[in-house]
Amino acid sequence: MNAIDAALICKSLSDANRLQIIEMLGDGEKCACELLERFNITQPTLSYHMKKLTETGLVEMRKEGKWSYYHINCETLQAYKAFVDKLSCTADVGQHICQ
Repeated sequence: MNAIDAALICKSLSDANRLQIIEMLGDGEKCACELLERFNITQPTLSYHMKKLTETGLVEMRKEGKWSYYHINCETLQAYKAFVDKLSCTADVGQHICQ
């Protein structure tokens, strides 16, 4: 995963509702109706949130009749987690070569 893809996922997860949706989908596939029951939002608002999550590839959707079912794309989530795991920090604060 490159920095641009990771940034898009970060942006999509910056909304508390979308982050909670990802948490819910961690238990497995959910119907849109199950997601709506959890939140105090309208169906069009849920569709907007799901569009943002599916555009990043973090969530996938399948249709069954008139129902939409959502699940986490494990490959994308694992790639994102690997990208974040590569981030690091150092305790060398204030020790710079520049004068």
